[in-house]
Amino acid sequence: MDPNVIEEMQSESMPTPDLSGSQSVDRALRLLALVGRESASGLPLSEIVGESGLNKPTVRRLLLALMRAGLVEQDARTRRYHLGEETFVLGLLCGQRHGLLDLAMPSLRALSDTTQDTSFFSIRRDRFAICLHREEGTWPVRTHALQAGDQHPLGVGAGSLAMLALMPDAESTAMIEANRAVLAARYPAYSPAQLITDIALARQQGFALNPGRIVTNSWGIGVGVRYPDGRVAGALSIAAIDSRMQPQRQDELGALLRHEARQVETRIVDMLGRRQAKPATAEIRIVETTP
Repeated sequence: MDPNVIEEMQSESMPTPDLSGSQSVDRALRLLALVGRESASGLPLSEIVGESGLNKPTVRRLLLALMRAGLVEQDARTRRYHLGEETFVLGLLCGQRHGLLDLAMPSLRALSDTTQDTSFFSIRRDRFAICLHREEGTWPVRTHALQAGDQHPLGVGAGSLAMLALMPDAESTAMIEANRAVLAARYPAYSPAQLITDIALARQQGFALNPGRIVTNSWGIGVGVRYPDGRVAGALSIAAIDSRMQPQRQDELGALLRHEARQVETRIVDMLGRRQAKPATAEIRIVETTP
């Protein structure tokens, strides 16, 4: 670890009155989420301070606590903050328990085998979408606009837009408003007005379309996946070069995506049903073996 970082950790490790109890936990988790949004490129301290709304000394102390836990690390050269190794371990453990990607994998393979194009599964993370997996197709010319681990504000990209279109109007509007600043700064082609138009079109067509707004010749089509209670679980999407995304093929890909999205939803229902059955089985065994 960088000597300067070690010195900071030693000199600022003492707790302060405003960093105690549940408040400090809430603040630390907020910073962890901020760093996680840009883990690949990292975030400078100034940006974390600005987005968190906390003062600089508080942010530094919380980041140092997260670093001691292995959840955050700082690049010694750029001084930017990234997710730490421990978050990877926790992610693997969480994946084994919840298995949402496992439920989507058969559909991703089916989509890429059938279309020869690259397919993706993304999930919602607050007001952002994160790509969990990229399943390569066999078509010789591919698009590389989206990789596993990439995050975009909800509405930016086909799968991300599909999730936004599944939400009630009040919720989708709130997400767009919350992302207004980041959209203006990083995604000028995605104005709030444009996203509202895109949502209406996605609902009308039955699929969300990204007509090369992130990378010019990279188009995408996405369909959302719901939990049984109607909440957004994630989205399946397909990306290809623009010449493979003509209107007729858009309808064909949209139909394939809708079919596989329903397959994933069925697997989610089955998984939740199995989980709910386990406690009942255990209770019956206890009753039967208790004198």
